[in-house]
Amino acid sequence: MSKHTLSLPNILTYARIVAVPLVVLCFFLEGHLKSSDTARWWALGLFAAASITDFFDGYLARMWKQTSNIGRMLDPIADKLLVSAILLLLAADGTIAGWTLWAAIIILCREILVSGLREYLADLKVSVPVSQLAKWKTTVQMVALAFLLAGPAGDKILPYTTETGLVLLWISAILTLYTGWDYFRAGIKHMI
Repeated sequence: MSKHTLSLPNILTYARIVAVPLVVLCFFLEGHLKSSDTARWWALGLFAAASITDFFDGYLARMWKQTSNIGRMLDPIADKLLVSAILLLLAADGTIAGWTLWAAIIILCREILVSGLREYLADLKVSVPVSQLAKWKTTVQMVALAFLLAGPAGDKILPYTTETGLVLLWISAILTLYTGWDYFRAGIKHMI
């Protein structure tokens, strides 16, 4: 076991993975609680905490020189698990429906394709760094998902919470297409 396996940055990544089933559980409890709003607020709180760890795990690992192979492997997996689970939950409960499902599909497809491309390029010992635009895409995506998780509960406090989340999801999907193309273009020269 590496000396950094149980470092704080990796523990934050592990916590993000554990948050995924907890957020899902909130949605399953939604029908069993007196107020379905309570379940949404808990889901939002867990998601927000998990999203914040996404920033701090990498930042702390670099700052404290505690980067590790397990951290490099699990960090993108944790991100994709969190985003995918939330998108599926929101689609299942009808928060994301109709044409907006396409935004979710674009995001999920890009995540899978970029993961495959990164794995292929890693075998060739080629690293594709995360661009600044890709970081902005992730930020917009997380904010969109937070608004959508609040959904109807958020609409009672701040009108148009759900609609704001849907608009941000489409913006995220457009950025997703652009950054996905960037990754593909950077990787294609190594594939040919």
